[in-house]
Amino acid sequence: MNKDKRHQIFTRLRDANPNPETELEYSNPFELLVAVTLSAQATDVGVNKATRKLFPVANTPEAIYALGVDGLKEYIKTIGLYNSKAENVIKACKILIDKHDSVVPENREDLEALPGVGRKTANVVLNTAFGQPAMAVDTHIFRVSNRTKIAPGKTVLEVEKKLMKFVPKEFLLDAHHWLILHGRYTCVARKPRCGSCLIEDLCEYKEKTE
Repeated sequence: MNKDKRHQIFTRLRDANPNPETELEYSNPFELLVAVTLSAQATDVGVNKATRKLFPVANTPEAIYALGVDGLKEYIKTIGLYNSKAENVIKACKILIDKHDSVVPENREDLEALPGVGRKTANVVLNTAFGQPAMAVDTHIFRVSNRTKIAPGKTVLEVEKKLMKFVPKEFLLDAHHWLILHGRYTCVARKPRCGSCLIEDLCEYKEKTE
């Protein structure tokens, strides 16, 4: 895909949604970190249901740590893999308290050192909480990047690096939100809704649907 086509694609996505936001509900970087950690292999809707009960009770590293693993499980037991997620969040809270004065770090190395925080989660926090250009490649972004040919790649990391290289700088900060939403609601996995897609004529997917 050439440079001009990519620019047109992101111009249309921006025009349609000038201020894209994550669908996870949060009010500070720590809440976002917890929500993203809980969202692995779970839906944002499911995570929001749990955190709406959790965050009014505990939304700081100290408060969640005080709940303990079993106490936290009571709030998140409706979410997949909640046992391991509860353990990771409690361990992460302890590290934030001991090493970072209970403040979420603004760099990848410290974020990825937290239990339950991989590259994708770190990218979401860096981008969404701290306004840093980063590309959190989930299944939606991976699919859209390959299907449209915006940034084809065989691995998540390859797609991430290509997006960081090829997405025009003016769009880089919000690009991952646009691509996630596009994959979630239009360029869906089983049968993409090409007929209602605002970038259909620019997309290089060969098997377009009506």
